Order: sequence, then structure tokens, then C-alpha cells
Amino acid sequence: MSETKKENVTANPKALLPILVFLLLYLGTGIYFEYVDKNSDGMGFYIMSVVVAFGIALIVAFMQNRKLDFGEKIHICSKGIGDDNITIMLFIFLMSGAFSGIAKAAGGVESTANFLLSIVPGQFAVPGLFVIACLIAMSMGTSVGTITVLVPIAAAVASAAGYNLAMCVATVVGGAMFGDNLSFISDTTIAATKTQGVEMKDKFRENFKIALPAAVLTIVINVAMTFTSGSADLGNCEYTIGLALPYFVVLLMALCGINVFVVLGTGIVLFLIMGGLCGDLNFTSAFSAMGTGTEGMFETMIVTILVASISALMKENGGFEAILDTIRRFSKTKKGGMFGIALLTALMDVATANNTVAIVVAAPIAKTVSEEYGIDPKKTASLLDTCSCILQGIIPYGAQLLIAASLAGISSVKIIPWLFYPFLLLIFVVFSILLDKD
Repeated sequence: MSETKKENVTANPKALLPILVFLLLYLGTGIYFEYVDKNSDGMGFYIMSVVVAFGIALIVAFMQNRKLDFGEKIHICSKGIGDDNITIMLFIFLMSGAFSGIAKAAGGVESTANFLLSIVPGQFAVPGLFVIACLIAMSMGTSVGTITVLVPIAAAVASAAGYNLAMCVATVVGGAMFGDNLSFISDTTIAATKTQGVEMKDKFRENFKIALPAAVLTIVINVAMTFTSGSADLGNCEYTIGLALPYFVVLLMALCGINVFVVLGTGIVLFLIMGGLCGDLNFTSAFSAMGTGTEGMFETMIVTILVASISALMKENGGFEAILDTIRRFSKTKKGGMFGIALLTALMDVATANNTVAIVVAAPIAKTVSEEYGIDPKKTASLLDTCSCILQGIIPYGAQLLIAASLAGISSVKIIPWLFYPFLLLIFVVFSILLDKD
């Protein structure tokens, strides 16, 4: 472990009570409405607002530590919210929302998907869907958006060629999680990198070393399972190359390591131009769509502010030190610290059913563990993003599987056995930790 300057804070497990309150509220109501009261249309984990749950948790945090008056606690929260990386993260969320909004209104997603489908041979339809899902999710920065577009196509492919429907749907989900994990404009990437103070390109390199082998093996499995079966007729894929072009430009710029603000700004301008020239986008609809897109990020931004406040108070009250003491009891090595970060992130995603929220909650604690154990911040950011995406792509009550199952007309549980990519990614994450040099 590296020698780090420790603050004079005594470990206090009671300081973690706000997180326990949040989990009881959010996870408890989710389990009840998902499995007890089944009138929630399969979306029981989304009945209790995550903002409300965190709001109540913040009230609990304020009620603790009576040695500090209300004004001092407000000051602690303001320092947590005012961190440079939190501020940058909030601004990127706004631009990312505007980009997603105008891209959707311009029809860029459909044109990109259809363009890629048009060049995939019928006998490689399933592995082709995986690669297309990877590329679209990387360009869009959202796994849910990718799944919404591609699952109906996957269902049609399964019907036309006689493939297993759950397998085809799982292929899209796996590709979507790959792209979400590696995208430079994904909210998970933004949260993981900015909370750890690292560059997106550095986190990308760490992720890529783990994700690429898992993706290649997934493609090999898909080819082996479908190559001897019938060839899928993908039909006439209509697209406008001008509406697909901005996504490819954004992807290329991001891979070149260009500043994310420049990348998103360029993407917005390109969709504004190409949407007007090649589509039905006009001045009014373009700015209306950008407004709708930014509104879609408000919940994530509010959660970020609430979690930053709760984390600052928990750290001040000794909560982080209590977690460190627990990790110290089970491991004295850097590898143990990395497993601790991975497990913490995974459990947070299981509890919240939202990979971005899981990262935002786990990140401050992960940063403390990273400093204590001498873990490279790039590796910490990679573990946060990757482990949250693994669990988010597997849990049957997460938005990704629920939406995919709804579009395909099957149970989300039936998709899980065919999720080759998330399970392979989990294996490679474990290997990456075990093979890391202490």
C-alpha cells in the first residue's frame, strides 16, 4: 500500500446510515412492487424516485453528528458539490443530453443502424447485430437507446432465420453494454472518469484491454451458434448516409482523444446541419429536441448533487474510514483493494438498478480506497464503469433487460442465460485484477 496523508477522522459505521436508508427505501420498494404487488408492469424498481430516496437519505445525513451546526454541514455539502470534477461532470451531462436529443430528432440513430445492417451478410446477422450494437452505443453513449432501436430488428432476424429469440436479443444487449462502457459521451464514462480525476482516453485504454477479448469471444460464440443455421434476410434497409455521418465523426473524434466538449459540440452542429439538409429537422424542432434531451439528464444531475452532499457528510463523520477498516481486515494488498472497489460497485448497481447512480454512489469511497491502496486512478475508473455495466446488463429488473424483454415479448429472465458478453467481461475483470502487479 502507498503511504498517503490520512485525515484525522475516526471510523464510524453509523455514518453510513444514510446509504442504508436509501437502500431500504429504493431497494425495498423495488422488491415489493416487482415481486409482491405485480401491478407495476414489470417496472417495480422505477416506482420509487431515486431522487426522493436520496433526498430522504440526505436528511438523515444532516441529522447525524450534532457536534456540527447546520451552517457547518451546509459548508461541507457545498465543498462536495463544488469539486471541479463534479462541476465538469454536470456540464457534460447537459451537453450529452442536448446531443442525444438532436440526434434522435434528426433520425441519426435509425440511419446509422440501417446503414450498418445493409453491409452485413445474412449468415452473419447475429454477430453483425452485436458489432452494430457496440458501434451505435459507443456513438450514442446510451445502452437503452441502442436496445430500443435494435431489439425489434433482432426479433425480426430471429423470426426470419429460425434463431433463438432470447439469444438474438441478448446479443444486442451485450453489444449495447460494450458500447456504453467504452463510449466517451456515456454518462457512466463521464461519472467514472470525473469522480476519479482521470482523462477519458486513459480510462478507455484500461477498459479496452478488458472488453476487447470478451467481445471477440462473444463474436466467436455467436458465429459458432448461427453459422450452420439458416441465413437471415435483413430486408431493404433504408438509410440516409448524411444522417449517419455525424455519429461516425463523433466516434472518430472521441477515439482520437479530443476534448469531450469539442466532440459533443461538433456532433450537435453536424446534426443541426445534416438534419436540415437530409431530414425534416428545422430551427424550431432542433432546439426543442435539444431542450428535451437536456431535460432527460436532470434526474442524473440532481442525483449527482445529492450524492456529492451525502458523501461529503459521510466522509466527515467517519463513514469512509469505516469502509476502509472493513477492507483492511480482509486484504492488505492492492489486489484486495481493487476487488473491494469492484464488489462495492457491483452491489450498488444491484441495489439501485442504475449503473450511473451506482458509480456516483461508489465513486467517492472508491477514490479513498484507491488512494489508500495505491491503485492507479485509471484502473479505479475502469473498474467503476466496467463492474456497473456488467451487473446492469445482467440483472433482470434493470432498464436494459426490461425494455429488451418488453420489445421482444419475452421474460427478461429468459435473456440472462444468453448474455455471453457480460459474463465473459466479468471473467476478464477478475483476471485483470489477479494479474495486476502489486
